[in-house]
Amino acid sequence: MDPDGDLNPDTDDLPLRANTNHILVRHYVLDLTVHFDSKVISGSIVLFLEPRSGVRTEAGGSQDGFTSKYKEVDALEDGKKELETTTTKVEKMCGDAESIQSSSLWHTTSGGEFTLVLDCCDLDVSKVEEVDVTSVAAMLSRFPEVTSKMSGDVSRKPQAAFIQNLISMPSSQWRQQHQLFSLCGRAPGAQDGSTLQFHRDRWSLQVRKNGVTSPQEFPCALRICYETKPAGGSVRWTKDQDNRVCVYTAGSPINNRALFPCQEPPVAMSTWQATVRAPSECVVLMSGEEQAVPAEDGDTHFLTWNYYVTMPMPASTFTLAVGHWQQVTAEIPPELEKGVRDGTDCGKTAKLGPEYGQWTEAERVSRLGSSSSEVVKGSPLQTGSRDQTTCVDSAFCYSSLEDEGLSVTDYSGMVDDGISCSHGDYPCRFTERSAWSQRVIPHRVFSPACLLQKAQMGVLKLLPQCLAAAHAVLGVHPFPRLDVLIVPAGFSSLGMASPHIIFLSQSVLSAGSPGSEESLSLCGSRICHEISHSWFGLVIGARDWTEEWISEGFATCLEDIIWAQAQQLSLEEKTEQFDLKALLRWRRLSDELQNSKEELQILRPNMEKTGQVSESGSSTVKHALNPEKPFMQVHYLKGYFLLRFLASQVGEQQFIEFFQLFVKKYHGHLILSQDFLQMLLISFPGMERKGLTLGAIYADWLDQPGIPKWLYERSAVWSQARLVEEVKAEVVKWILLSQSHHGKGRKRKRMEPKVNYKELTSDQLVMLLELLLEESELSVASLRALQRTYSLQNQDAEVRHRWCELVVKHAYAQAYGDVEHFLIHDQAMGVYLYGELMVQEDPEQQALARHCLSLVQGEMDQSARRVVEEMVL
Repeated sequence: MDPDGDLNPDTDDLPLRANTNHILVRHYVLDLTVHFDSKVISGSIVLFLEPRSGVRTEAGGSQDGFTSKYKEVDALEDGKKELETTTTKVEKMCGDAESIQSSSLWHTTSGGEFTLVLDCCDLDVSKVEEVDVTSVAAMLSRFPEVTSKMSGDVSRKPQAAFIQNLISMPSSQWRQQHQLFSLCGRAPGAQDGSTLQFHRDRWSLQVRKNGVTSPQEFPCALRICYETKPAGGSVRWTKDQDNRVCVYTAGSPINNRALFPCQEPPVAMSTWQATVRAPSECVVLMSGEEQAVPAEDGDTHFLTWNYYVTMPMPASTFTLAVGHWQQVTAEIPPELEKGVRDGTDCGKTAKLGPEYGQWTEAERVSRLGSSSSEVVKGSPLQTGSRDQTTCVDSAFCYSSLEDEGLSVTDYSGMVDDGISCSHGDYPCRFTERSAWSQRVIPHRVFSPACLLQKAQMGVLKLLPQCLAAAHAVLGVHPFPRLDVLIVPAGFSSLGMASPHIIFLSQSVLSAGSPGSEESLSLCGSRICHEISHSWFGLVIGARDWTEEWISEGFATCLEDIIWAQAQQLSLEEKTEQFDLKALLRWRRLSDELQNSKEELQILRPNMEKTGQVSESGSSTVKHALNPEKPFMQVHYLKGYFLLRFLASQVGEQQFIEFFQLFVKKYHGHLILSQDFLQMLLISFPGMERKGLTLGAIYADWLDQPGIPKWLYERSAVWSQARLVEEVKAEVVKWILLSQSHHGKGRKRKRMEPKVNYKELTSDQLVMLLELLLEESELSVASLRALQRTYSLQNQDAEVRHRWCELVVKHAYAQAYGDVEHFLIHDQAMGVYLYGELMVQEDPEQQALARHCLSLVQGEMDQSARRVVEEMVL
């Protein structure tokens, strides 16, 4: 592979260009302003860098932290004053930018100089400069040994020594460290007379300094001034369900490189802090360990929001959302309830009474009423201009779970035994006794006004049980808080998990009258899926992004386990539910593998080269830009079945206990498949005696396309499970009903035979409709009866999806309205329904596909739009 060159336009691989083997970003300080009028985000980012080898420590600092002899409190107070009184605004720093260096100048000055390569695209970079950290008084007092050795030396040495000592501060001093990072982020540019050249190509930003030939000599603090583009690939400007403009990071295949220049390879683990300015009526949600309390930004109509993280993570996990959302509370205030309408009416702006923003915190809390959630008072989060204020109650919710009969798991023994973390030094919740007993972390839910009631009855109701169940299964929550946001209809998946925040599609909300247990099944299982990513995907991540199954296969497997725990199912009920879900997934996987390219079916496409990078640290992610890949489920499903297979070899409960041990050992790390599998084989030596070696698992499951033999054999067992047999009996009834209508012609209508249909769960309804899809003919009368019997238009999105497929296959024109509604409101699931409408070559169906596309084309996810346009246009 040639990861250092531009991506070959004939391939669909994503280049990771950052030279992480030479130099690493250890911390980012972002200072951003969100402009709704021009649909751009502008500002600056300061990168604190560390060379990978030969780091100089002239100041006597060490990797385990440098402690100077001085009064720490005084230095911190000086720093606070400096932060408050600084007059060097970031806007001024970026405003006097020189013209962008031309490519010709760039190439003529490249004689042997070291180049910092950052992943970057769709950004307008105006300036790159070295930051003068020696101008920060708090740094001079914090590290006196470095200060004493400066002696008028204006070279890189004291700058590097200061930064090295700053990034090496022990985790116990993280607040002081972040204070200093913030101060350095506002420091002026270095005045040593040298300049930085930079160059942007399709996938990267490259920076050089004249005369610098090695990473050890390269500046350790850089400021980059830039702005995003309205159509940039990392952020999505669109309208929410209230028809109000919003912007959010969309989980794009190119990750965050079109939001800020960064090092994208997962090995580039860093911390970050961000100041975000947004219009005062907006809410800013972001990856951050503490709830942000917005502050006024001078005399402007903007508020500033500050977030930070102390756990080093890949830059791809950074998440941002800015919009006019409301917090979902246990009781919707009357002033908002007027604007809460059925989801089909979303699109009109809900007007809020001005008095709502003027309530006191006590009044807001008292209006929550009695519920199963306690409200823990927090600082009021108020947003709004002086003439009209919108309020979002910032109180986090906790659950009184003892009243709900959820089991309590005691992890005190684990704490007593001691948790020996093997990751780098950061404030880790796995070492906190209080974190092990915290079954439900503080959480909030946000949505557009028109979906408040559905989000309340679904997400807010289920979230405490799901969080407690995840704790019972996996132990300590890796993150201290959680926000959940119902994102716009154009979001391309059912959910996306990031540190401290989860995005959920409106498709997981109940379509009909919320409240019944079955109407909550899809919502609950999806919440459990996204919560499980806190352990597998975030605090434990894949070292090679091609091994997506490490994140998605684990989350799919744990989704079932955690949701069963949340429902408090008996062992028999859990087994039956697992078997039915397994059969549904088997059918989905079989269908996908029959209709996809073999190279997209492999869970470890780089095979023995997995995790390898070039000399500089750059690499490529195979097939990451393939437009079909975001809609494929193979990494979810085949990975899930591999874990089911392994669990069948060692026992379900033993496998869950192994998950807990694996999390204890590998939290804070990036892993490859072999790390998990080798620890499993060591823990259960009997597996190898049965021939289950690492090589055998690779050959059967990870390195080959297609379906392993075990899965074929097991699917036959699942197809005979009790819940499946119940569905088969119902299918026979519907087929007989349909056949009874054939051949009646124009004869006088006869009395319909009385048939007693069994009540089915959501998953059983999905199975019923899938089996009916295999029938070549179904009468109009039977389709009408089917719709009426199960109120299919009010079922969850999985059921409605299969119903729409049935409607299309049998050209049941009376239900085309259901298809149109699905394609508009469930865009995350409707992509291939367009293809089914077109392939029938029915003019009415093709017109329906074109009509629906015309309605949502502007708000669709870019990948989804490309795929659908290819089908329809």
